[in-house]
Amino acid sequence: MKELLNEIKPQILEIFHHLHENPEVSWKEYQTTSYISKILQQNDIEVTSYEDMPGIVGNWHPDEWRKNLTVGLRADMDALLQEVDGTIRANHSCGHDAHMTIVLGVLLVLKKMKINLPGTLKFIFQPAEEVGEGALKMIEKQVLEDVDFLYGLHLRPIQEMKLGQASSGIIHGSANTVYGEIHGFDGHGARPHLTLNAIEVITSIVDQLKGIRLDPQISYSVKMTQVSAGGENANIIPGSSRFSLDLRAQTNEAMDELIEKVECVLKKMSVFHQCEISFQHKERVYAASIDQEAERFMEKAIEKTLGAKGVVRPIITPGGEDFHFYTKERPAIKATMLGLGCDLEPGLHHPNMVFNHDAIFTGIEIITRAVIETFSKDDK
Repeated sequence: MKELLNEIKPQILEIFHHLHENPEVSWKEYQTTSYISKILQQNDIEVTSYEDMPGIVGNWHPDEWRKNLTVGLRADMDALLQEVDGTIRANHSCGHDAHMTIVLGVLLVLKKMKINLPGTLKFIFQPAEEVGEGALKMIEKQVLEDVDFLYGLHLRPIQEMKLGQASSGIIHGSANTVYGEIHGFDGHGARPHLTLNAIEVITSIVDQLKGIRLDPQISYSVKMTQVSAGGENANIIPGSSRFSLDLRAQTNEAMDELIEKVECVLKKMSVFHQCEISFQHKERVYAASIDQEAERFMEKAIEKTLGAKGVVRPIITPGGEDFHFYTKERPAIKATMLGLGCDLEPGLHHPNMVFNHDAIFTGIEIITRAVIETFSKDDK
């Protein structure tokens, strides 16, 4: 397979550099969708796109169509909007450009192998992972209705794995964002008794959040990440404020408990300060649910590609991924995510993130072997 990869290496690098140099943020991935669509169509893949959203699905059916196994490969498409060298712009600092390239590379390698698939291979290019909304939209579009096995992937930072290593699963935690608002009216600094000081309310909320306690054997955190209050005049007491909270927990059950305690804090602070505090939960993603059979196929693929020393058992990470909506909403699907070592530094979401591009070809080989292993399961 490595010889085949060398043959298509220039094409793979061209795809990666195009995607890297043309990033698009969540729900704006229209040019990316068009670019991927052309590659799928050039390789005789049946394409489904959507009028109301970016994202695209390609279906590769067997020569003699019959309802057999359907294997799905999912790649996320969106970039982050962040400051890079003093300029606010879209930026692929989470590796989604590599994820798309790897999934397209699997298609190109299988075409080179002239393989006759015994079932359907589905290529799922999903928008809006970074805002935790894209997977649910793809589920709404019934993309997963016929999928039996689903594989995703994600580049891993060097602190977790190095180039030449890969994990057969990624145990993401659950994440949730709370957007809140304190409603009041401004007052004069000389008459603090006549108004509410929203900054003092914020301080109380932060202080009370520090007192939340869950099972210490399960990692969790809650912190305030955004606050806006007050204007240009230092002698005006701000009566209103907006804030956001970032919630993390390693299990869905712990997240449910954390959400309950956070809501309790906000309601009690509303009563204590005699003010209205409104809030809503957004961008919740669920903890991983890894299927043992899918994980076993991925492990075999890693070992065949990197050898036994390159195999890493599923890793635990506090990060979140909306990939896990697929298994939450469709629990019959057997799924896992490849964690790909690539010497990524300084870290995911860092505006100047870099990684070793050789890992792209490692990822293509691993996922290709996982697909072949999965389709061969009935022959064993």
